[in-house]
Amino acid sequence: MLLEAIYHHPKQQWSCAYDKDTIIIRIRTKRDDVHKVSILTGDKYDWERTKKYIPLSKMTSDSMYDYYSCEVQPPYRRLRYAFLLEDGEESIWMDENNFLEEEPDNPDRMFEFPYINGVDVFTPPAWVKDAIFYQIFPERFANGDKSNDPESVLPWGGKPERDNFFGGDLQGVMDHLDYLSELGITAIYFTPIFEATTNHKYDTEDYMRIDPHFGDADTLKKLVKQCHKRGIKVLLDAVFNHSGRTFKPFVDLQKNGEQSKYKDWFYIRSFPIEVVDGIPSYETFSFEPLMPKLNTENPEVKEYLLNVAEYWIKEIGVDGWRLDVANEVDHEFWREFRHTVKKVNPDAYILGEVWNDASPWLQGDQFDAAMNYPFTNAVVDFFIKDEIDAYHFANSIGRQLSRYSLQATEVAFNLLDSHDTPRLLTLSKGDKRKMKLAALFQFTYIGTPCIYYGDEIGMDGDHDPGCRKCMEWDESKQDRELFTYYQHLIELRKSHPALRTGSVHFLEAEQDGTKLAYARTDENETIVILTSTSEDPESFAVEVDGDSYLDLLSGNEWPVTDGKLQMELPPFGYAVLKSV
Repeated sequence: MLLEAIYHHPKQQWSCAYDKDTIIIRIRTKRDDVHKVSILTGDKYDWERTKKYIPLSKMTSDSMYDYYSCEVQPPYRRLRYAFLLEDGEESIWMDENNFLEEEPDNPDRMFEFPYINGVDVFTPPAWVKDAIFYQIFPERFANGDKSNDPESVLPWGGKPERDNFFGGDLQGVMDHLDYLSELGITAIYFTPIFEATTNHKYDTEDYMRIDPHFGDADTLKKLVKQCHKRGIKVLLDAVFNHSGRTFKPFVDLQKNGEQSKYKDWFYIRSFPIEVVDGIPSYETFSFEPLMPKLNTENPEVKEYLLNVAEYWIKEIGVDGWRLDVANEVDHEFWREFRHTVKKVNPDAYILGEVWNDASPWLQGDQFDAAMNYPFTNAVVDFFIKDEIDAYHFANSIGRQLSRYSLQATEVAFNLLDSHDTPRLLTLSKGDKRKMKLAALFQFTYIGTPCIYYGDEIGMDGDHDPGCRKCMEWDESKQDRELFTYYQHLIELRKSHPALRTGSVHFLEAEQDGTKLAYARTDENETIVILTSTSEDPESFAVEVDGDSYLDLLSGNEWPVTDGKLQMELPPFGYAVLKSV
């Protein structure tokens, strides 16, 4: 065994309380190096009477490591433990400080989980595990009230530009809630709706006012009530990393310079406030002069923004926040943000925009989840761009599963595109077969899926502004077959809890391979999913339990022969199978 590859830390995702009675323990080993892992556990104050041995199972793998996991329910919510690792030839014990040839006889030197304190248990809102999200860019979804149109409004469906307007508003969303219910949506994520000068509204002018082109607070309250009646949650976008240049404190700063009482609300490198060679004299989002960065360490800024966070949940009833540029804001602010929001509504969903590994924000003291762009990249690279094979795709997914606690993974925000990326159909170069495979994985994988408005009817579009087209409401121009496919995926996910919260195991994912087989398993069922990204038919022979399997999408039944499920898929084919 390669001892240098073995890793465990008695904290974070390696030793984590899943609930008030259960601790999940994980350990890492070199890939294919260890055949069996067990854990010796017991209570530190009653070791002899409580000690027992528990086997760990391999939860996932990546290109370098295997990750083993088990659940432990300690009798007194405390735990001491050591690992036994076996490779078929040798056995070795591991306590907190050493590798040992014999079973350790001193529990004081073992790893310890001191106590499951309820307040420390990371508990994201349970409803998110079952949610089907739909992202709406309000200015481009539907124009329901022409009386609030911008002066420069263009006819609906024109070419999107970075600075043009088509009149989309909140009333337009209300007018199409039947459409969202028909699709199967249970949660909406809105990009910003507060007053701002741009069509995307990420340059906030007034955090306490709905943009007049979208409606007002009463309009939003009415929309939230109508959504809740349909079982649809509402998530708003909080742009707290930066404001807009027309935000009153920044206007005052521009006017009064160093004498402004808001000088410390922002990060000023030098006065006067100006832009030289494209670089502002103040910190911004990127180098965008329209978006001055807020100093969230300033007590006045902190109080203002936390009041905003509380107000829209408490007074309007929204169900949570998506946090823009979340990784550039200090951690202490987000800790206070979580406390403020959860005090008003413990079931509010806090979603951070983090494009990379989000572990530092997902320890239970800040966010419930992050926008899962590492997931997006892996799915696009395999199913859409054909840049990696099945083996490397499974490794990428395995790496992601290893990074977060189970409860964080269960509510991860799994998207395939957004207002910040090219649309999925464009990435697929118009090949719906590839798009369907990507969506199938999204809806049969752990975490909550999100559809970017219009993907379900075949809308395309390249990078911003192309990905921000007006929603197509003419059914004759919609891809209704694709709409029906998304409906079936949503219904499939809703009907089978294993697809939402079951474990994930890859059954086939070979190097240079285009075939992928994986299983989602809970205590009641196992569902096996097969996909092929090949231009040619592919034959599968996957080891399974049971005598026959029913394809939940096609209705076809397949026998199991000699313990193997054998079937052939057409080019870019797929099957979702359950034992019968």
